[in-house]
Amino acid sequence: MTPADYLAPYLPPRLEPVEAATAYAPANIALAKYWGKSDRVLNLPANGSLSISLGSHGSRTTIRAADADSITLNGVLAGEDSPLHRRTFVFIEHIRRGAPQPLAITSENTIPTAAGLASSASGFAALTRALNAYWQLDLPDAVLSALARIGSGSAARSLWHGFVKWDKGEQVDGSDSIAAPIVSDWQDLRIALLPIDSGAKKTTSGDGMNHTTATSPLYAAWPATAARDLATIETAIHTHDFTTLGATAEANALAMHATMLAARPALCYLHGASLDALHRLWQQRADGLEIYATIDAGPNIKILYQRCDEAAVRAAYPQAVFINPFVLAG
Repeated sequence: MTPADYLAPYLPPRLEPVEAATAYAPANIALAKYWGKSDRVLNLPANGSLSISLGSHGSRTTIRAADADSITLNGVLAGEDSPLHRRTFVFIEHIRRGAPQPLAITSENTIPTAAGLASSASGFAALTRALNAYWQLDLPDAVLSALARIGSGSAARSLWHGFVKWDKGEQVDGSDSIAAPIVSDWQDLRIALLPIDSGAKKTTSGDGMNHTTATSPLYAAWPATAARDLATIETAIHTHDFTTLGATAEANALAMHATMLAARPALCYLHGASLDALHRLWQQRADGLEIYATIDAGPNIKILYQRCDEAAVRAAYPQAVFINPFVLAG
């Protein structure tokens, strides 16, 4: 099964563009992580995941007709041989299917550059929504999520604000490996993005997943652990149980990193400063400040806390970026 095979029943024989289309999608951080793929072509995950979006931090993308394909990101035109240009138009070709409709794409990220947040999830989610509008496809949400997933796995979750759950699915075509929002307006929940190093990773997440699944003796236990953590976090969202949500999200992130450390050779995204920050956070929690950490495939720390502790967290981490995930944009 290829992406084109999956999309074929949903696409019209002829693409009918409008003059221009613009869409916004928020970045997200996973509280219950996915790590590992069951199908690399369709970007099918080995386990489900659950995320919280970052409100006004994300990507805004505009599409117009052009004489030749181009993509401009944050005011910089990408070269035709650049990874960004290639990856973007390989993705678009799943819809365009050779139709002579060159596009000019302009995308702006509102993600803080020092926060160490990858923009591919919000970028491909915004691109997916913009393409849907530009070619008047009117694709169902489930198909939009599957399409965004093909571009970047976590983009399946960035189509919506708030909490979003991505089911791993069981179908070989990926039709049920889709995300959907969880109804919640947990206004007491807050996130602080603690930058450690915002430079490019030496090992991409995709390569890291492949290496971990192939060589780590701890990985066999990961999918079941991840599934239990996801269920626990989802229940905690519905009951507004911050302690359970924070503790489980932190344990889930550390378990994911443990599978990487056990890979052969070891894969470590954490820096010394990351570990220093974790030890400091754990001491502050022992001293009575209820904060929890989550870490993606990188060195940067995301801190979960409650509105009542806003002043204390700001005082302790003045260099962080502070986010109310339910203040929306776009």
